[in-house]
Amino acid sequence: MGLSINSALGILWPMNSLAQDLNRQLQGSIAERLLSDLGKRMFFPKGIVAQSAEAAAHAKRFNATVGMALGSGQPLMLPSLQHLVPGLTSREAVAYAPTGGLPVLRGLWKDQILSKNPSIVSGEAISHPMVVPGLTAGIFQAAELFLNPGDVVLIPDMFWGNYRLVIEGRRQAVIEEFPFFTAQGTFNQEAFSQALETAADKTDKITVMLNFPNNPSGYTPTRQEAAAIVQALTAQADRGTDILVITDDAYFGLFFEPECERESIFAKLVTAHPRILAMKIDGATKEDLVWGFRVGFVTFGSRDMTQPQYEALLQKLMGSIRSSVSSSPGISQHLLIKTLQAPDYQKEKLSFEQTMKERYLAVRQVLETPEAQDARQYLEPLPFNSGYFMSFRCQGFSSEDLRLALLDQGIGTISIAGTFLRIAFSSIDAQDIPELYNELFRTAARLGGTNTTQGSKTEQDETKDRR
Repeated sequence: MGLSINSALGILWPMNSLAQDLNRQLQGSIAERLLSDLGKRMFFPKGIVAQSAEAAAHAKRFNATVGMALGSGQPLMLPSLQHLVPGLTSREAVAYAPTGGLPVLRGLWKDQILSKNPSIVSGEAISHPMVVPGLTAGIFQAAELFLNPGDVVLIPDMFWGNYRLVIEGRRQAVIEEFPFFTAQGTFNQEAFSQALETAADKTDKITVMLNFPNNPSGYTPTRQEAAAIVQALTAQADRGTDILVITDDAYFGLFFEPECERESIFAKLVTAHPRILAMKIDGATKEDLVWGFRVGFVTFGSRDMTQPQYEALLQKLMGSIRSSVSSSPGISQHLLIKTLQAPDYQKEKLSFEQTMKERYLAVRQVLETPEAQDARQYLEPLPFNSGYFMSFRCQGFSSEDLRLALLDQGIGTISIAGTFLRIAFSSIDAQDIPELYNELFRTAARLGGTNTTQGSKTEQDETKDRR
């Protein structure tokens, strides 16, 4: 058994021979150089799961491997549950799914990625998607496989708070923020490029997290901005920096303006540079309106990686999944397969996307009203063109004060860092949006008139932490 260095403890650590085999298969690749100490130790064991898979293929008389209760070869199921899912067999409803997800679903999702991202000219350019229990699990797995304590992760300063919990709380990596927007309301390309160069001066590998459409701002870069992002990453890779780019595509497809880049940044990075490994984290959660299904996907792409190397990397990912959540829900995957194969699937999705666009346009319309213009001295809307959200920068008072004042009136919003108020227009019917926003404007004017600036201690501390 070989040894690996545990950077957190500063000691040598035993490494399983299967992990060593996978590391040899990845030797010389960008994935090998980017793996964390934990990632290097990961492997998929040839234990119960692997033996059960062999038995499923070859044990034609009796299969006494899987820890499930069977009758006549099929999983037993409570009748009170079975009548709730008449369209599923008991195996589809209650049986374990494979660690990496159902093969049919993985194939269907890869087809979806390729159809939505025509810049990926060949299925051989990317790995097979791996199923994880939701996008948060995908971000968790990315952190496990690639981040050591002290590693630098670049993120725009408008980001989902759970990143901090996973990246800093769990993996003890360091988030370094750069301003998302310029004063003109465009993606801050200069700040992004400078952040890349500054981080590269400290280390020979960096991680970049990009989330478009963005939560909480609701912004997607234009085609020109997206091209500039890829150019900046490629230029830094040319200087000798190994870069992991994680694209959080949770809200992919919800683009409401013609200038939005319609493809994932992932698609542009797959063949961009041999020193860039792109990791796409997406899922049916928002794309297919199945928030509680907990079905996400992880897909890899890099210019010089081969399919055998992708498979070795997926084996490591499977080991990480197996050692944490075991597998994703089987019933959700089977239901999603049937949904993706339904004849009206695309038509139904277009209808949903139109509903979201109507709500977006309703927000746009209310922001042009005199009430909105009067409130701009207190509420500055950030640029938004996509997704579920839009946000205001609060001026003259804390966003937490505004959130609590709205809550007293039966209106729920999200305060971020004591400065920004996020509105999920996705959850409000279009006809109700004017009432919501007009109440928001009135409340902000009232708070602004009293010059409330202190906010809560928690919010002040959070703001200081983010700086």
